[in-house]
This record gives sequence, structure tokens and C-alpha cells, in this order.
Amino acid sequence: MRIVEFAGIGPGPFCGMLLADMGADVIVIERAGTALSVGAGGMLNRGKRSIALNLKLPADLEAAQRLLDRADGLIEGYRPGVMERLGLGPEPALARNPRLVYGRVTGWGQSGPLAQAAGHDINYVALTGVLSLSARAGAAPTIPATMIGDMAGGALFLAFGLVCALLEARSSGRGQVIDAAMVDGVNTMATLIHSLRAQNFWRDAPEQNFFLHSSPFYDSFECADGKHLSLGAIEPQFYAELLRRLGFDDVDAARQYQLRDWPELRARVAERLLTRTRDAWCTLLEGTDACVAPVLSLAEAPGHPHHQARGNFVEVDGVLQPAPSPRFSRTPARLPQSPPEPGAHTQDILRELGLDT
Repeated sequence: MRIVEFAGIGPGPFCGMLLADMGADVIVIERAGTALSVGAGGMLNRGKRSIALNLKLPADLEAAQRLLDRADGLIEGYRPGVMERLGLGPEPALARNPRLVYGRVTGWGQSGPLAQAAGHDINYVALTGVLSLSARAGAAPTIPATMIGDMAGGALFLAFGLVCALLEARSSGRGQVIDAAMVDGVNTMATLIHSLRAQNFWRDAPEQNFFLHSSPFYDSFECADGKHLSLGAIEPQFYAELLRRLGFDDVDAARQYQLRDWPELRARVAERLLTRTRDAWCTLLEGTDACVAPVLSLAEAPGHPHHQARGNFVEVDGVLQPAPSPRFSRTPARLPQSPPEPGAHTQDILRELGLDT
């Protein structure tokens, strides 16, 4: 399966990486003569081929059009209208290749009053209400950089949409346009929370919601060495196990959701966890039903025994990086390959297209 990706940053290249990991022939059209932007290329181009084209030149534009004529799918992450101005929009591309699945990923989507506005991950997540889910009493909500909007709401939903449309095209013979907006994807991911609110289980006030950093059993707490331990004992049996292992035999586990108990007990938990280092607590608690895990840095994570046992990180030409996922029992993902230099396959690809090199 051949996917043509127009070089960009963040979600577009990540979507292409996911498909390349699974064996697709992903060809990245790089801008000839320009330096890569931060967030473009690198590991996200592993396993892909690269062609450098100046789409303002007729010959290079024709090469891009021929690539699309032979492609199964396309990935682009420009503002709405950019591809149309290049003459590579969905209408002419599908006219030349009716089976083409045309994947577009943007923050706000191809339509709506914000479609042409600039924005970034935090803005898209904020508009859906999802940013508020990380609220902490007395503090502004925060989220991990790029994970929720760009990669989950954008790239993963684009990849899902592309695969769905590619499967449908096998029977219908017709491609279509995928409008993957990060704001849409994040909104869809919040379905469980909306369901909890509809059942009066989710409270917006942080001090009344165990997810929002107010409870003694669901949060990250500092340890004696300044590192942190995460607790996630939501279910009653796991909460009882946590209390037992922390030595709180005087605490009634049946009162887990008595909100008035939380401040005092939370203070006790915080004080107890400050008596040992993070790794010492892990020796006592990790792997039990107390629902505990260390808060690892990006540098520490690859060395954790669970990641090592599952092969969750691989080294490619001396560079350690996350391994492909998910796992397949019969047709495993291919091992990551080094990302190509921009334009490394230009001559080979032009020859495949029957163009002079």
C-alpha cells in the first residue's frame, strides 16, 4: 500500500510513521532546498522514502501528481486551501485517481469559523473542555505537550480514518476525503467523561472529583528523594490494599468516597510517602493490586523492567526510540529503520514514475 505524505510537523508525520511501521510504502514529499522545521522528520520519518520537490516548478508539480495517481492514500496537514492553491486539492486528485483516500489533518478542521485560525495542541484541547479535566484546585490545568491534541486527537484519528476509507475503497472502488480535526478527535475521546457527567458521577469541582488531584488515592505524590509515585486505587478492593500496604489500619476503607475525609487523609498519605524514596516504595508496592507506579522521566522509562521485557524501546543506529505498536500475532510490524535524509530517494522515485532524472 502506497501513501504519499506532504512533509509537515507533528501529527502528519506521526500518522505516516504509524503506517510505515505497519509496512506501508510511505513517500514523503519534502520541500526542496529548505531546512526541516522543529517537529518534522527525525524518528517520525523512520521507514519512509523521501523525495525533494519544488511544487512551484511545473516539472516537480507533475511528479507530485504522478505520485498521487499511483497512491492509495495521501496525508497533508496544511491550513485549508493550501493544497488547492498548489493544484493538488481533492477535486483534481480524485479526478485523476478515483480510488485515492485523501487524508487531511488540521487543528480546527476544514470548515467552521476557526478553520483558518492559527492554533496549537493546547488550544484544541481547551476548546473541547478536555483541558479542564486536568484541573487542580487553586491551579491552572496543564497537559503533556503534544500528546492529546496533536498525536491522539489528530494523528491517531487520521490513521483510523485512512484505514477505514482504504478498506471501504476496496469494495466501492472510490476514494474520499478524510477531514481529521484535532478538536473533533479530542472531543470524541471525551465520550466516557460525558457519559459519567450524564450519570451524575463526574463533578467539575476539583475538590469533589478524585480524578482532579484532591483525593488520597488517585494522584502523584512526592517521595523522600524528590521523585514521585502515582497512586490509582479507584476500586474498593484496590483502595483497601493500598491502605493496608501503607500501614493505615485505622482507616475505614468503606469511607473511600466520603469527601470530607479526603483532606486529612490526603495529608497523611503525602506525609507517609515522604518517608521513603520513590524506588524504595516501588520495591514494596509496584506489581501489587494497590495500583502504584513510579513517575519516570523520559530518560528513565526505557530501563524499566516491564518496558525491557516487552521490547517497548528499540535502538536504531545508536538512537533509542519507542517501538512500533500494537502487537500482532502473525504479521508483526517491521523493525524501525533509520529516517532518510530529505530527498534521499528522489532519483529512484522519479525513475519509478518514468520521469527524467
